[in-house]
Amino acid sequence: MGRQGPTRREGIWIHRGRLHPEDRTSHDGIPVTTVARTLFDYAEVVDFGRLERAWEEADRLKRLRLAEVERVCERGYGRRALKPIRRLLAETHAVTRTRSPLEDRFQDFCRFHDLPPHSTNVEVLGKEVDVLWPAAKLIVELDSWEFHSHRAAFQRDRARDTRLLVAGYRTARVTHDRLDREAGALASEIRALLRAQVVSASGLE
Repeated sequence: MGRQGPTRREGIWIHRGRLHPEDRTSHDGIPVTTVARTLFDYAEVVDFGRLERAWEEADRLKRLRLAEVERVCERGYGRRALKPIRRLLAETHAVTRTRSPLEDRFQDFCRFHDLPPHSTNVEVLGKEVDVLWPAAKLIVELDSWEFHSHRAAFQRDRARDTRLLVAGYRTARVTHDRLDREAGALASEIRALLRAQVVSASGLE
């Protein structure tokens, strides 16, 4: 585990323990624990509300892997984290079983309304976006959870939209509610955005 040192530094508690190889990864060359293991350890030092917010943020960032969390639980017999983590796993599985994933619904929507082919889960300016029409520089982000109560996440999303706009990309945000209530209008809006971007690009040539 490396050189032994003090178990406490001012403002920092140091915890030493054995890590399963599957719980290790790296970020920018720095060894870190995986998101699954980090959430599991976090569950032992915070209340359920803070854990739930961290869980939702990991899901929003597409970093939450339920199978990995389940394997961490299997290795964590007797840990205090098991109860809150298993509660979140059960709630997440329940949501998945009772509503179609927004990604699948959006693909069905595009086929039904005969929208042009597009790319999914691709990188733009170093960040992954849900849907992209490259020629038109049109992005669709699929907001499957209500994160408006999470102010920091809401602000980051809008800041990213602005950076993309400066780079020439327009971003449309789609929710389950829009697909349920305004599918026709949404299809018309996307077609209009696609036409507008293509016409704009042609005018610059």
